[in-house]
Amino acid sequence: MALNLVMLGPPGAGKGTQAERFAREHGIPKVSTGDILREAVHSGSELGRAVKTVMERGELVGDELIIGIVRERLTRPDAMAGFVLDGFPRTAAQAKALDEITATRGPVICVEIQVPDEELVRRVRGRRVCDDCGANADAFGHKADELPELCQNTERCRSIGPKWVARSDDSESVVRERLKIYWRDTRPMIEYYSARPTFRVIDGLQSPEQVREALVAAVASALGMPASQLRTLVAKKLGAQA
Repeated sequence: MALNLVMLGPPGAGKGTQAERFAREHGIPKVSTGDILREAVHSGSELGRAVKTVMERGELVGDELIIGIVRERLTRPDAMAGFVLDGFPRTAAQAKALDEITATRGPVICVEIQVPDEELVRRVRGRRVCDDCGANADAFGHKADELPELCQNTERCRSIGPKWVARSDDSESVVRERLKIYWRDTRPMIEYYSARPTFRVIDGLQSPEQVREALVAAVASALGMPASQLRTLVAKKLGAQA
């Protein structure tokens, strides 16, 4: 059974971290729009050249282009057993296109991580990243000195350690503006998916580990099975791939 998961959540809710962890633990790719846009540009494909032209003009990539790139990414062998989408869909047209892309691949599960805006502002203002590789110091809720292995992406990180800095766009005014844009753009997506039996909401105020467990339980529930059965299915799939 395919695990087709769409993650929704505002900046600072932990959506990206949870999406990456769920994908890794369930043997499916995490597909983020930022990553695949960069990959498309570097590939030099026809779609990639079109994206590069749009980006060089400082314009947003339109529905037609981003749908084409996501469609291509989800047809690769590693995504046949499922995927976790982060940052797509963002519009009704993109959501309808995803339904068409996955029509024969099982239901699309949508999970929204909810966190109050004031908590999000507090979290993001306290966020620190490695100045060299971009790793988050507070990934999974830990301090930088508790997870040095997170910052092993470059020779500098491995040899002399991370240089933790605040991101320039993590000021309170910028965070609040990002939240305003998020709610404006994402509310239609929540409305699009919320009437479906595969839509779930989880409390992002819990600890990262509790959110992880809630995400697994939510996906299993949407598939009509207990979380233990989902883990068994995943273990068998991963064993078969080994």
